[in-house]
Amino acid sequence: MAIDRAELAAALDRRPAVVRVVIAAHRGSTPRGAGTAMLVWAEGQAGTIGGGALEYEAAKRARTLLAGGGPRVERLPLGPGLGQCCGGAVTLIFERLSAVELAAFPECGAHARPVTADAGAMPLAIRRALKAAREEGVAPVLLSGGWLVEPIAAPDRALWIWGAGHVGRALVSVLAPLPDVALTWIDTTPERFPAEVSPKVTVRTHPDPAALVAEAPKTAEHLILTFSHALDLDLCHRLLGHGFTGAGLIGSASKWARFRSRLKALGHTDAQIARIRCPIGDPSLGKHPQAIAVGVAAALLKRDRRDRERDAAG
Repeated sequence: MAIDRAELAAALDRRPAVVRVVIAAHRGSTPRGAGTAMLVWAEGQAGTIGGGALEYEAAKRARTLLAGGGPRVERLPLGPGLGQCCGGAVTLIFERLSAVELAAFPECGAHARPVTADAGAMPLAIRRALKAAREEGVAPVLLSGGWLVEPIAAPDRALWIWGAGHVGRALVSVLAPLPDVALTWIDTTPERFPAEVSPKVTVRTHPDPAALVAEAPKTAEHLILTFSHALDLDLCHRLLGHGFTGAGLIGSASKWARFRSRLKALGHTDAQIARIRCPIGDPSLGKHPQAIAVGVAAALLKRDRRDRERDAAG
């Protein structure tokens, strides 16, 4: 897990301060691991550190910091202390953050800071972790000598969603919280989008959305689900000529059969056309927009895990 700077910025865009609760260390059986975090404010929260009783207690303690105060470190045993069946313990860091503190968070790499009142000079272990982040691009979640270091989430997966209808809205609501995904959402007019869109999402409008294909990174992934079959076809055609890492099209088997025939007539080979997935999601889950969104998100996460495992294997 890593610090989601965009999520912090979005939360602070709506309120003067939040408390970030992060699991800095854990021992034994615990609901989540080190680096898992949530944001807490007076009327709500975002994210989860897992475990109903643990999260309830952590949120309650976090709200006592909203009025002010420095960071706090607390170790909570889950069994005897909270009545959970997990037999482990977690060390939690509570930090009150405002726009001032957020400005000190780097855009990428890792962020180290003292989290206890008696923290002295930066420990060697923390300095080594920062060096590894700079040189190797890898940073652990590490608590040492009253200092905490965490990696900064870098959205490195560009995903363009074409269409702001029911399925598009469901997809954005499911995918926007993911820390490593940079979402671009496209439709014809501002009125097509909901009144509130996460600040983490880049909204683009154009009377001819397919004209924006030329601006997409060639490494981007695309999900095509507009209100128009003609526009869907034009997007598929332009993307095949532009380049992409992955593309998915909403539709039935009969729609995809027609599209394959028309794309072939436009000069694309069978192998090129086969790079577009249709239908998207998991058809066994049904056609409800949220069911489609869940299936699409699961497929994206599975591909992401396969890619990481392939890269790790060399």
